[in-house]
Amino acid sequence: MTIPGLPKTTAVIEEGIRRRLHLGAQLYLCLNGEEIEVALGQDRPGRALETDALMAWMSSCKPVTAVALAQLWEAGKLDLDDPVSLTIPEFATGGKEGITLRHLLTHTGGFRMVSIGWPRLPWEETIARICASRKEPNWQPGQRAGYHMASSWFILGEVVQRLVGKPFAQLVRERIFEPLGMADSWIGMDAEQYRKVRLRLATTWNTAEADREPVELGWESEDRCVRPSPAGGGRGPMRDLGRFYRALLAGGELGGRRILTPQTVEALTARHRVGLRDKTFKVVMDWGLGFIPDSKHYDEPVPYSYGSHCSRRTYGHSGYRSSTGFADPENRLVVAIAFNGLPSDAVHDARMRSTLDAIYEDLGLVASLV
Repeated sequence: MTIPGLPKTTAVIEEGIRRRLHLGAQLYLCLNGEEIEVALGQDRPGRALETDALMAWMSSCKPVTAVALAQLWEAGKLDLDDPVSLTIPEFATGGKEGITLRHLLTHTGGFRMVSIGWPRLPWEETIARICASRKEPNWQPGQRAGYHMASSWFILGEVVQRLVGKPFAQLVRERIFEPLGMADSWIGMDAEQYRKVRLRLATTWNTAEADREPVELGWESEDRCVRPSPAGGGRGPMRDLGRFYRALLAGGELGGRRILTPQTVEALTARHRVGLRDKTFKVVMDWGLGFIPDSKHYDEPVPYSYGSHCSRRTYGHSGYRSSTGFADPENRLVVAIAFNGLPSDAVHDARMRSTLDAIYEDLGLVASLV
């Protein structure tokens, strides 16, 4: 199958299928309001991957939590430079009393590799485990940077949950997903909903061993879908993640429903962390407030890249060896894509870069760079 108008993109995705990097991929594009939605390949042998399959977003869901926090910032319920302990007093142990919400959003807090226990542990035990952790030695919050894979995102989710007075999974549905028409997306669904949609959950495969058949990871289990993870537990079709970025690209509104003001969108997606070497990724990367801006100007391979052709103002977030969602304001483009196979870091990085470069080339956007 060739995606109409996207021959290079189709070729890259199908080459990945031939190389067994993935069985299939789901892609959503919106350029100047014109949408393309497609699924290629298989969910599992003998079953096609459909456009309404609920893909695993992984860390591509992190900006949802940033938006939920920003809604409270707009409402005057918090300040970005508030210490986390103002809302979660028990967090102020182990040298963490000076860590602020801004530090969490920019991955400069210094408590990166806490063993959080998700999805085995319930939310409350995960929060308690993170609160009991110690800040990393010699880490000055705000002065050093390192990607917090999960720890800071559970704490941000807990801050929002305490201030709103509702479970995290419920509040993101009510305040973000439902207003934007993202009816098929969750970061934690109840058990009844899980039973309703489990046949639509896209299968995720380990494809990191080049000489082995893909191995099913079992990430469609009830625990992983019901127990929320603000760090990587998002599920939904790529069109829904695309709607999230369409709203941000339009200044926080989609279909007459507003989730943020344009000023807040600008604040979230601006560069708040500039020129710091990320101690986790081992490269220099800029960071917004929960969003990753384009950082290819540092002339070294950057993880979670948006390809060679995106404009400097591009922002979004990617997910572990599998997905990305972003908005490119200069080109009026939104992209959301997820592969259902997880190869090695290096192979996935090359796969994603090639795919995104092909998208820009197919859409004729290369010459419009700024």
